[in-house]
Amino acid sequence: MKIVVGGQVDRQEIANKIKEIAGEKVEVEVMDDIQAATAIKSGNADYYFGACHTGGGGALGMAMAILTSAKCATVSMPGRGPKAEKIKEEVDAGKVAFGFTADHIDKTVTLLLKNILD
Repeated sequence: MKIVVGGQVDRQEIANKIKEIAGEKVEVEVMDDIQAATAIKSGNADYYFGACHTGGGGALGMAMAILTSAKCATVSMPGRGPKAEKIKEEVDAGKVAFGFTADHIDKTVTLLLKNILD
C-alpha cells in the first residue's frame, strides 16, 4: 500500500508519523498536491494525507479538484479534533484523500492508519 502526503504544511512530519506507526506495511512519499492527487487518480498510490491550517482548503483543494469531493474528507478542523467514528465512517465509505489540521497530526494519522490497515 502506498500513501502520498501533500497539503500545505508539515508534510515531512506527517510522513514520519506514518512510517513510525505503519513501518514496512506502507510505502510513503511526500509530493506536491497536484502530484499526490494525480498519483491517487492514476492508481499509483492508495491514500492521500494532507494538512493545512483549516483542514480543508490547502490540505484538500487539489485533491477535490482532481478526485472530486466524493473521494475526499476533512477529518479535523480548528477547534474540532479528529473523531474515531467519523474517520471510520469516511474510510468505510471509500474516501481516499484526507485533510486535517497540523495540530492534530498525531491523533489523526493514528486513527486513519488504524482504520486503513485493519
